[in-house]
Amino acid sequence: MNLYLRYFNSETLVTNVDDAISFLRSIDDIDVTPEMEADIREYAASDVFFPKRYKIRAHVYFIIIKTTAATMLDFKQKKAVRPANGQVSERREMAENAINKLVYQREGWYEGELNFKRVVMIPSTGKHEYRDTRFVARCKAVSGQDCYNRIVEHLRDRVDHRSQFPSAKGKNFNFKYLGRWK
Repeated sequence: MNLYLRYFNSETLVTNVDDAISFLRSIDDIDVTPEMEADIREYAASDVFFPKRYKIRAHVYFIIIKTTAATMLDFKQKKAVRPANGQVSERREMAENAINKLVYQREGWYEGELNFKRVVMIPSTGKHEYRDTRFVARCKAVSGQDCYNRIVEHLRDRVDHRSQFPSAKGKNFNFKYLGRWK
């Protein structure tokens, strides 16, 4: 696992933590403390792949990113930012299953639940604010996506045009198939 470090225009791709710490010590603005060094070593040894940023002073940071890229060019072209394990991750597989479930064609009655941001006026001030609103409806549809589209189409005519509707793929829309229509 390699480490990419960047501080303004200074950047490097190193193969070990000692080289990363040496790079940081070569920058005058960065004071490498024993705590920072221990934290960098812990980050490099962990299974965390999120970029890590360290505060130098107010609004000034340097970042460290784990990568399997062998060269700076590979990293810049976004090749091998995460380890290639040859398998689809569990989160991606769940997302693909949710999308397949959403577009699966099955005519009948659906019950859809949508949580959206509704714009409402506050009578005492005359100003508007967003309020989380839960809307549940039963409708005839041919898929979960069609159910979502029908609910949003119905609401667009009845709420303020500034209201915000979530994606059908997100966690703020749920549906269930109730059965075939007659």
